[in-house]
Amino acid sequence: MKKEITCDCCGKGGVMSKRITRCFGKGDRVVVIDGIPLCVCPHCGESYFTASTLQEIERLRMHRAGLTVQGMAPVLSYV
Repeated sequence: MKKEITCDCCGKGGVMSKRITRCFGKGDRVVVIDGIPLCVCPHCGESYFTASTLQEIERLRMHRAGLTVQGMAPVLSYV
């Protein structure tokens, strides 16, 4: 049985986890990380990363040289 997650912001249960893709850094230090778990509260609408997720993001950024898959992506402008 899976434990219900409580929102860190409003304290209500039912927080859902979804996977997202985010860019971190800038210039030649930019890194794209895919599949990051994001907590989303259906009650207050807040979305946030857990402390352990933030630690893993930082670990990935620090050791990116051995973990990256080189790729090109189109850049689109939102007008």
